[in-house]
Amino acid sequence: MALNKMAPRRRSLVSRAALAAASAALLTAAFTSACSSSGSSNPLSENLSGRGPITYVEGKDTTETGVVKQLVERWNAAHADEKVTFKEQSNDASAQYDDLAQHLGAKQPDYDVMALDVPWTAEFAAKGWIQPLKDSFSIDTSTLLSPTVASATYKGTLYAAPRNTNGGLLFYRKDLIQSPPKTWSELLADCNVAKSHGIDCYTGQFKNYEGLTVNAAEVINAYGGTFVGPDGKTPTVNSPQSRAGLQVLVDSFKDGDIPKESTSFTETESQNAFAQGKLLFLRTWPSFYGPANADSAATKGNTGVAPLPGKDGIGASTLGGYNAAISAYSKNKATALDFLRFLISEDAQHIVADGALPSVRASLYDDPALIAKMPYLPALKDSIASAVPRPVTPFYPAVSKAISENAYAALTGTKSVDDAITGMQKGIEAAGS
Repeated sequence: MALNKMAPRRRSLVSRAALAAASAALLTAAFTSACSSSGSSNPLSENLSGRGPITYVEGKDTTETGVVKQLVERWNAAHADEKVTFKEQSNDASAQYDDLAQHLGAKQPDYDVMALDVPWTAEFAAKGWIQPLKDSFSIDTSTLLSPTVASATYKGTLYAAPRNTNGGLLFYRKDLIQSPPKTWSELLADCNVAKSHGIDCYTGQFKNYEGLTVNAAEVINAYGGTFVGPDGKTPTVNSPQSRAGLQVLVDSFKDGDIPKESTSFTETESQNAFAQGKLLFLRTWPSFYGPANADSAATKGNTGVAPLPGKDGIGASTLGGYNAAISAYSKNKATALDFLRFLISEDAQHIVADGALPSVRASLYDDPALIAKMPYLPALKDSIASAVPRPVTPFYPAVSKAISENAYAALTGTKSVDDAITGMQKGIEAAGS
């Protein structure tokens, strides 16, 4: 009888043990599956067909016409169920970068489309923060200026739609010279004209900051020098071509063709010097055309514009502007893609150009109405056509620092040209290591 009484209990214990083991196995399997799924999840492959309202993020819109507001209103009028909300950042580029990095680093989905300063595109692509524009997400770039497309490309893949661009121009006194120089040799020869009128010859932005990276890179690029290889890491600046380009600037400082105080010049100081009639030539951005012809300017009516000079012809302007990219964490990527296609459309780019922002569409530079409003457009088209993006690298801030610090040392005489170029090479190598 005792055996008969124990049998049901034993079966009960066995059943409970089996159930517990099975439950544990199921829980383990579920946990393992969840971890595996989470670990292998790729946000770039998610929400590709998502549609609905999106948020567009860009720095403060300082255009007189309110370009971003117009773009958003034009889109929203035709997309009642997929409206765009404009999230306006500060006017400070560093603050804009920090804001984007914080949101994307935390994988937050609240920023759908973002305006990226051109040199940020490669870094954001390398970190997996922005959606590659390929396969079903490809966009037609055939009507766009090719350097703008290059600025939005990383390792052979397009990651953003060029939104607006920018290029450096040579401003000159057309009352003092009949035609602008096309080469550095011609420009330096014209410095005799400046001396005969008791003014300085040439300046740009030579303070130790991002502006110096731009100015030094333009001359180095114009002489055939480069900074990084296609991988965005390998330094390539240590070359005879780079030395030749930097030597032009160093010699111009030594000879007085560039005034020594230029090592403290940003855009503001250099533009003021030209507008006050103290310079024959100035390298700066096209937005200065209005102030150079203002009633208060000594150069009113006598300001000419031309592409930057090069070694043997038109030089190599550094490309500026914004690229629009889709966040990898957006929930409505299909709508975001359509919005990118809208931003490069002729309709949208007319709004951009009317706001005095250089368009990414080549055809608008030949528009008579726009040229009447902005006479510098033909020169700017040539400048952008031969422009070079800033070094395409995911380590751009460190690369830029290596360029500007060593260029500044060469211009101020604390390093030789050879040592400055070697310093750039080592700094770029350290940035990518």
